Amino acid sequence: MVASVFDLFKIGVGPSSSHTMGPMTAAADFASRLAAVMARVARIDTALYGSLALTGKGHASDSAILLGISGKIPAQIDPDEAEAIVRHIRESGRLAVGGVHEIGFDEARDLRFLQRERLEFHSNAMTFTAFDADGTELARRTYYSVGGGAVLDEDQIGRNAAPEGGWDVPYVFCSGSALLALANENGLTIAGLMRANEESAMTPAQVSAKLSAIRAAMSACIDRGVRSDLAELPGGLRVKRRAPGVHRTLLERQERALTDPLTVIDWINLWALAVNEENAAGGRVVTAPTNGAAGIVPAVLRYYERFAAKASEQGAEDFLLTAAAIGSLFKENASISGAEVGCQGEVGVACSMAAAGLAAALGATPEQIENAAEIGMEHNLGLTCDPVGGLVQVPCIERNAVGSIKAIEATRLAMLGDGTHRVSLDQVIETMRKTGLDMSERYKETSLGGLAVNVVEC
Repeated sequence: MVASVFDLFKIGVGPSSSHTMGPMTAAADFASRLAAVMARVARIDTALYGSLALTGKGHASDSAILLGISGKIPAQIDPDEAEAIVRHIRESGRLAVGGVHEIGFDEARDLRFLQRERLEFHSNAMTFTAFDADGTELARRTYYSVGGGAVLDEDQIGRNAAPEGGWDVPYVFCSGSALLALANENGLTIAGLMRANEESAMTPAQVSAKLSAIRAAMSACIDRGVRSDLAELPGGLRVKRRAPGVHRTLLERQERALTDPLTVIDWINLWALAVNEENAAGGRVVTAPTNGAAGIVPAVLRYYERFAAKASEQGAEDFLLTAAAIGSLFKENASISGAEVGCQGEVGVACSMAAAGLAAALGATPEQIENAAEIGMEHNLGLTCDPVGGLVQVPCIERNAVGSIKAIEATRLAMLGDGTHRVSLDQVIETMRKTGLDMSERYKETSLGGLAVNVVEC
């Protein structure tokens, strides 16, 4: 299955693609399925399991579910409107299913976090059940949020269906070696292969327009994070928003850039921090491939746009197309879900994608691009997901800044060579998958181990 560029890069809201966007999407789908019995619906029960139950409140899963049942979806919801809707539901004890049918809502009864229960298929599981006034069950459905905002329901699990993508495309690849072979056999770049796949369903102009919209959303997220006047992030950890202050400092010290070549690193750090602070605050972001790792691709893309000597619109498009090709390999052969494989599946994958994208934009060969992607993941293997307080703040925000610098380093290392290297991208992806399987559940987005425990104890 080859994932679409627009499956990996989706516009939504923070703080989490799997714990916020996924539950909202699932809840909205369940509400839409109640059309035939809507008039009889008197109560909807939601049960969250595994990682969703353990870190759901810190990731705003509860608010996301209320919004989804109300008929809202991540790509369209306004973050400010969302806050008002959730506040009204909680204050009034009333919930409009699908935005059209009002029922009572008792949060303690109707929204349950079953922290000691885990469903077999995936740790991010949720079950919705609708009842009539007499308590008779009208409908029930279980969903799994599998990473990057993608959702599978029980029917798709039963028939082993892919969550998204998998459309008929001219260039099918399921491995890095196959991707390189296709590029060489057809005399195309990796970006060219991905564009041809997208153009099997859209016109060239439509593909460019959608890529432009993704770039604009990424850029707007950086700018909002830089301009924010909020001193702290929500959630109780009292984490300060640093991006606005860092931005002011960099502007005040512009003259130092003339003597300090490493100033560019400060700007890259700023852009990554800005995105992930915006995400942590529930703002509008682009999954890249997840919300928890949403700052890396935008920061590295802006580095290309601002600092590359020959930056161009074509180069920026090639960046996103190539990054998506690499992301598709991870999604197909391993995972992009922190609840499945730890943060190596989020920040690690984003680092690999950004490294490949930057290499492509700078004119690297397919072999050099594959090498950059391999380096980007190789040095994130084993990265745990241990968010303090269940919030996408510590260590997630700084981790995106470091991941952005790693991606650029991976690109530069790869482009110093000719593309030949000892460890292949496929081998690294398989290693990441096996490492994720071996990793203790404590380190897979449960906040039961690592920094999540030690910071609190200290």
